[in-house]
Amino acid sequence: MRCDEAQFLLHALLDRELDAGHSSEVEVHLADCPRCTAQLHAYRDLRQMMLSAELRFVAPPRLRHRIDNALPTSRAPNRRTLLQGFALGAAASAIAASGMVVVIQRADWDQRILDEIISAHLRSLQVGHLTDVQTSDQHTVKPWFNGKLDAAPPVFDLATQGFTLLGGRLDYIDGRAIASIVYQRRAHVINLFIAPVAKPERTPGLVSERGFNIWRWTEQGLSFWAVSDINADELQEFGNRLEAAILSGKT
Repeated sequence: MRCDEAQFLLHALLDRELDAGHSSEVEVHLADCPRCTAQLHAYRDLRQMMLSAELRFVAPPRLRHRIDNALPTSRAPNRRTLLQGFALGAAASAIAASGMVVVIQRADWDQRILDEIISAHLRSLQVGHLTDVQTSDQHTVKPWFNGKLDAAPPVFDLATQGFTLLGGRLDYIDGRAIASIVYQRRAHVINLFIAPVAKPERTPGLVSERGFNIWRWTEQGLSFWAVSDINADELQEFGNRLEAAILSGKT
């Protein structure tokens, strides 16, 4: 593991949010890297300072009086009206809260997947990690996945359009094995992660995270994440050309 990847995972390690495999990788790196070890100690010291600091602010009593005086006076509600108001408010709050929980959980899941996608991309750039099957022949790459995944991923040769097929490998995202098809644009590597999805999640979209661009979309029951350090326009071009190839069914 390199320093740039370890730096991204230090906060997660400190919060005990990494799985056993990633925790082990970071700890092995820390054992031989004084720079990252010092950074981890700095994060721990900062956390301790925040825990011990008095960060709570208590408003003075005069502020309450000013607010009370600014509010319009009205006839006090009777008990029945008050209870009805509480009941309606509680019901509305419950509905809003349930929707908010779903949104928050979804956002957390999306962010976690993006983090895992980027970590997998970084790991692949280490020597000997980029491909399990190294070839520019899509007819060799596609059947290589037979028996390793529930369904072989779509593989297309886009060399004439400026994206050279390098091969493929198995990777692991969200605790399951998925396919990664590897392309090259000049000196830049593009990892195309492909996994089954129950239903389309969103229209195609670009996300920028930690210095990388990710173009993601769903098509024919599959989720696609293309990640690279090439510029956003070229990555979107790659995604559009691949999507067109999938829709045409030409190999």
